[in-house]
Amino acid sequence: MTLGTAEHTGPDRPVTVMVVDDHPMWRDAVARDLAEAGFEVVATAGDGPEAIRRARAARPQVLVLDLNLPGASGVQVCKEAIAHDGALRVLVLSASGEHTDVLEAVKSGATGYLLKSAGRDELVDAVRRTSAGDPVFTPGLAGLVLGEYRRLATEPPPAQPDEPAAPRLTERETEVLRLVAKGLSYKQIAQRLVISHRTVQNHVQNTLGKLQLHNRVELVRYAIARGLDDEDGDGDGSGGTGGNR
Repeated sequence: MTLGTAEHTGPDRPVTVMVVDDHPMWRDAVARDLAEAGFEVVATAGDGPEAIRRARAARPQVLVLDLNLPGASGVQVCKEAIAHDGALRVLVLSASGEHTDVLEAVKSGATGYLLKSAGRDELVDAVRRTSAGDPVFTPGLAGLVLGEYRRLATEPPPAQPDEPAAPRLTERETEVLRLVAKGLSYKQIAQRLVISHRTVQNHVQNTLGKLQLHNRVELVRYAIARGLDDEDGDGDGSGGTGGNR
């Protein structure tokens, strides 16, 4: 297992991961499993304040995070870590399947939520998918989260004085946004539109920048509020000739 400070890695380098849990044996076991699976574990932490400090120093690509931490909650750690590094992906690994815990984690910016009852292979796959920006949830929780997106989308946004017109998205960005709102993973979107996984990620990042949003939670809420999840269309990219536009 490799421990140390690491910058965000390139496509030919292993995904960097940090593991946060207040139980040393569990924390070490998760870190060991991930290291053996080919990830680079750049840091671990056992409490909230330590997690925030080390995440800022190590800058992992994925933070595997327990919610029940001394000093500061996992939700607070998630918020502060993402505020410091917008490229960070957070996978919550918790013993709690309570709906309130799941929704609070997602609202704080977590990309996914996995119960500790998951097996080693599930964990490894979840971390790999989280690093790619795909939402990963223990079966039964994904529907809960999508339902919350829909509920939030029905609430009127707070009034903004002199709010500028909504930025104009390209046709391809709109297609990708619609499929994100339908709950498809980046891999599924790439297959549907016959483009690369990296191209999907680039479209999502461009859309986040144009809309001044920070994460997938806000992006899905934006899309649902505009009814994009209900629009018909096979997403075949027929609106343009360039598959990798």
